[in-house]
Amino acid sequence: MRDATHALVVIDVQNDFCPGGALAVPGGDEIIPGINALMEAFQCIVLTQDWHPAGHSSFASQHKGQDPYSVVEFPYGPQVLWPDHCVQGSSGAAFHPGLTTDPAQIILRKGFRREIDSYSAFFENDHSTPTGLEGALRTRGVTHLTMVGLATDFCVNFSALDAARLGFAVEVDMKLCRAINLDGSLASAIEGMKRADITL
Repeated sequence: MRDATHALVVIDVQNDFCPGGALAVPGGDEIIPGINALMEAFQCIVLTQDWHPAGHSSFASQHKGQDPYSVVEFPYGPQVLWPDHCVQGSSGAAFHPGLTTDPAQIILRKGFRREIDSYSAFFENDHSTPTGLEGALRTRGVTHLTMVGLATDFCVNFSALDAARLGFAVEVDMKLCRAINLDGSLASAIEGMKRADITL
């Protein structure tokens, strides 16, 4: 059992990110048994959940003439336009039925503000609007984080980088992540996490 100062953060293991979902990550469901087993070693477990209102600004359907996976400029910087996914209350937004959710002490929903996307578990995509997770972990005395989930190159990557920037010791279990790998995004994410002294 890991010390109580070491938390497991399970990122966005939801139906829409698994095979058959609206924004399926290849092999996204393959990591679930390993994540469930890993939970047994942690006293503090966090689950994050993408939770968009219908018509979210990051959906390509809201931008006439733009295709999914194109990149446009938002007030806070470049934003990938995604297929509609993880709409609040939908079956796609639900956790994958194979994921064990009972051990989680914190379930954090992100991306619920219509005008801004939120890859990271700690900040929205403007890199300044906090989700509140940092405070929840600090008050529990957490200093170390292990991250797993979907997708390696987006929500896992952004969460890990923000956690490291906030002063947490961070490791990403690459065996229990899967990537979208959009135009070399996986290699870029790995390089960035290494530069931030994140243990892979």
